[in-house]
Amino acid sequence: MSVDSHEMHPSRWGDPAAAGPLPDSARGLIELAFGLDDRPAVEHPSVPPGRLDPRLLDGLRDLIGAEHVLTDDETRRLRTRGKSTPDLLRARAGELDDAPDAVVRPGDHDDVAAVLAFAVEHDLAVVPFGGGTCVTGGLAATREGYAGVLSLDLVRMKRLLDVDEVSMTATLEPGLRGPEAEALLAEHGLMLGHFPQSFEYASIGGFAATRSSGQSSAGYGRFDSMVVRLTAATPTGRLDLGAAPASAAGPDLRQLLLGSEGVFGVITAVTVRVRHLPETTVYDGWRWPSFAEGAAAMRTLAQAGLLPTVIRLSDEAETAINLARPDEIGSEGAAGCLMIAGHEGPPAAVAARRSAIGAVLAGLGGTDLGEEPGRSWVEGRFRAPYLRDSMLDVGVLVETLETATWWSNLDRLYTGVKAALEQELGEGTIVLCHISHVYETGCSLYFTVAAKEGEDPLAQWDAAKTAASEAIAAAGATITHHHAIGTDHKRWYGQEIGDRGVAILRAVKAELDPTGILNPGVLIP
Repeated sequence: MSVDSHEMHPSRWGDPAAAGPLPDSARGLIELAFGLDDRPAVEHPSVPPGRLDPRLLDGLRDLIGAEHVLTDDETRRLRTRGKSTPDLLRARAGELDDAPDAVVRPGDHDDVAAVLAFAVEHDLAVVPFGGGTCVTGGLAATREGYAGVLSLDLVRMKRLLDVDEVSMTATLEPGLRGPEAEALLAEHGLMLGHFPQSFEYASIGGFAATRSSGQSSAGYGRFDSMVVRLTAATPTGRLDLGAAPASAAGPDLRQLLLGSEGVFGVITAVTVRVRHLPETTVYDGWRWPSFAEGAAAMRTLAQAGLLPTVIRLSDEAETAINLARPDEIGSEGAAGCLMIAGHEGPPAAVAARRSAIGAVLAGLGGTDLGEEPGRSWVEGRFRAPYLRDSMLDVGVLVETLETATWWSNLDRLYTGVKAALEQELGEGTIVLCHISHVYETGCSLYFTVAAKEGEDPLAQWDAAKTAASEAIAAAGATITHHHAIGTDHKRWYGQEIGDRGVAILRAVKAELDPTGILNPGVLIP
């Protein structure tokens, strides 16, 4: 069925073996706030029969090999949609009506180009698939008007193509999952240093196609800033973009593919900046009397050029329930707001920067909590998505959303989104927030919202998502900082870039994918 044993569950996040029941402390908190209402998920939802003409299947098999064209129910189930809350709610209810008709697994760039040419000839929609971690509806392509839907599963494209230890770059294929890429680079004493919460399952191609931002972005940068060169296959030809570390040769066309979510082309290789594996890692905890004071400290560090490798700040509510430490949810958290500051690199450099940053934070009123909070955060940094499944199991609707704005607009955005969610979802709603990424000019806000699940959770989610998105737009912030557009954010993306911006996207689409086979219905308003 699969060449990759590292598969996520079709109606849950990640590996069920890695998930566990809610800790007693968390269960008690949830029971107090919402009550417990067991809502078991359909563990293996059925998929409708594939609708692809057998002759087309034969043509695909001739193209890339029969063993790389899969139509069995299990493979199609695992390549249906992503992991947004609506994706999971539908799967948990047993509804996988938009399963792909076939899963095709190209082995290299030429295979991808051949599949795209075949799809154009036979009116087949193509959905590029990396790790399946998308949380904004970016893997649910429009079926109407097409003879079928193919999942273009890049799982076979997992090579480290080149390492340039002089220039400190590496060229990676798109199907590599985060841990696989880091393991290959580690053999050379190198690392990428990109660790989003989805790290264990997300792919290199997905990082590029969604402008991913990892937890170490303060020190290592966003993924799009790491990409120095890329190759993509489009229905109208090959693109090789990025000739030098910097260039004044017109607009940077790499940016057309970075963040394009598979609608303009399929990224088949990226060359990225790499760095030496850190000799020392130290993560500290700091406590702040208020969210505003902690945010002001982050701004001070950013604008002084003193950012650590990792920096994040939980608001009072998130700190109180220990969301920054997922294995301790519901246990008594610290008062005020918890900040995590992580330092990585050579020992002398880490010691010097840690000391300088610590002096600034202490001078601004922060309380040094030592390394224990940082160690706890590191140990649980990839576990938070499992909590959503555990809470859905007991009738609690959970969603996360994120945005970014200027420092001067931070309070307006923060209070506006919280108020919108609380008003829409009603009494008892819990809204938590943390600052997840920091820049000289602003920062991102990452919200987690929990409410008692209603009779129609999809409608409930839609109303809450709309309210939050309208509040984000009203505050003049971006509709997404790192989750991408997908289908969930299209309406507000159109508002953000305006009619001329939408027209530009459509013109690029018409040039690179004139028949519209690539991920139809995604990204472009």
